Amino acid sequence: MHRSLAIYAGSAFVFLEAATIIFPRWGFPDWTIDLVLYLLILGAFITMIVSWIFDITPQGVQKTKPLDEITETEKPADSKVWKAATYISLVIIMALIVLNIVPMGKTIKAGDIQSLVILPFDNFTGDEQLENMVSGMHSLLIGDIGRIGGLRVLGNTTSNKYKDVRLSAPEIAAELNVDAVLEATVMCLGDSVCMQFRLVSTTGNEEQLWVSDYKEDKSQILNLFNRITRQLAEELIITITPEEERLLAKSRTVNKEALDEFLKANRNDFSREVLYKSLEFLNNAMEKDPEWADLYAGLASVWLSIYQMGLESMEIAGPKIFENLNKALELDPDNAESHGFIAMIAFLIEWDWEKAEMEYLKALAINPSDAGARIIYAQLLCCLQRNDEALIQGQLAIELDPLDPFVQILYGAVLSFTGDFKTALAYGEKVRADDPGNYVANVLIADAAYGCGDYDKAMDAARYLLPAAGVDFKEVEKIYGESGFVAAYEEVLRQLEVLAQKRYVAPIGMASKYMRVDQPDKAMDWLEKGF
Repeated sequence: MHRSLAIYAGSAFVFLEAATIIFPRWGFPDWTIDLVLYLLILGAFITMIVSWIFDITPQGVQKTKPLDEITETEKPADSKVWKAATYISLVIIMALIVLNIVPMGKTIKAGDIQSLVILPFDNFTGDEQLENMVSGMHSLLIGDIGRIGGLRVLGNTTSNKYKDVRLSAPEIAAELNVDAVLEATVMCLGDSVCMQFRLVSTTGNEEQLWVSDYKEDKSQILNLFNRITRQLAEELIITITPEEERLLAKSRTVNKEALDEFLKANRNDFSREVLYKSLEFLNNAMEKDPEWADLYAGLASVWLSIYQMGLESMEIAGPKIFENLNKALELDPDNAESHGFIAMIAFLIEWDWEKAEMEYLKALAINPSDAGARIIYAQLLCCLQRNDEALIQGQLAIELDPLDPFVQILYGAVLSFTGDFKTALAYGEKVRADDPGNYVANVLIADAAYGCGDYDKAMDAARYLLPAAGVDFKEVEKIYGESGFVAAYEEVLRQLEVLAQKRYVAPIGMASKYMRVDQPDKAMDWLEKGF
């Protein structure tokens, strides 16, 4: 009996420890480890009972004889070693029960952490002029970790809302509905980059899961972020697919001066001065490192913003956009940002729906956490009358970057298109509360409020929109007070028809307004004109 229990306990301990390590990495459910534990405990009792009934002898397994039938020569040697082993075995079995059944503190298992926010990097270099570069590194890492399909990584805009905010990691996580927070500190940023990362779980009490310090040559920053992404997946027990492993295995050494110029470019500010300064930074970087695909994707992005802000015509901006996009994909066919831009152009400019969807799916396969690509893909699905799919993509986008006004407005547009005017109105009002003059937010409010039948709110939004179109709003407001919404918008259309004789008036806007006064034939005339 002594030997049986000792051998069983040692084997059981090894087997359970192996299951605890291997099962999560193979993606087995958590209950499978508990099942192994219960089976091993049951086996211990069975082993104890069987060892009382049977003995292993030189003649084989035989039933244990009563004491009065055992001769002196048949009595086993009374080994103190095996007795001690038996007692140790009992202790091991009890330890298995206590350590694996009684809660002893948190252990991360596969699936425990499914969402993450990467907080803005703390700049501890002592040089405030490096702040833009530190911010650029933060954006790079969000894009890199966003390639892990098994992890929802919140977007840059939402993350940056928590810069210099005095909230604990659990408080931030609770506001954003995420399972973990990644904090980073930049201690040096010269020829070398010195960084510390701290991963905090917030699914229960705050618990540090991982902390690590890195010092790398600045030219290896992209490879460092790839390594951190793989390390993070390992710490969170997230399985990386073969395709994700292929993307993360790519190695790219960048020119240090080109990296500096790239990080200085600000692609989140759409003012004329900043956009043209960003072009200068990116062109300087391209001269120093002409084989880096991200530089061309960045140039395409800035030129597209310049066109969208009306700073250059399509005749000037268009060739620059396509030239840089094509070069980016030539250098790196897996550049998610470039696929996203090609998709948007195919959707909004070329009206090539099939190409647009194919490119959006490529972009999202490379970076599933790209909220911008998802929300515009949702718009495309609305145009294709695939409303259920549009709502799914829109919801995913708002979960990925919930505080981004651009995502909120476009999600509101998806909701409005699918008939949920009340929720769409709430999103528009949420954005306008922070930015009363936001033009696109007021467009959403005007449309959604009209859909809700709330004409007061629709006219309140028009107060911001119609003067920009050249309409005398005071006259419109007077008619609204006297004769109601339809009469007011008939006056809006009368004024705009006059203006259309002198200058360009957007046909889609005219069609929409004619529908509000129940004149579909006029609306169709303007749609045909726009087409």
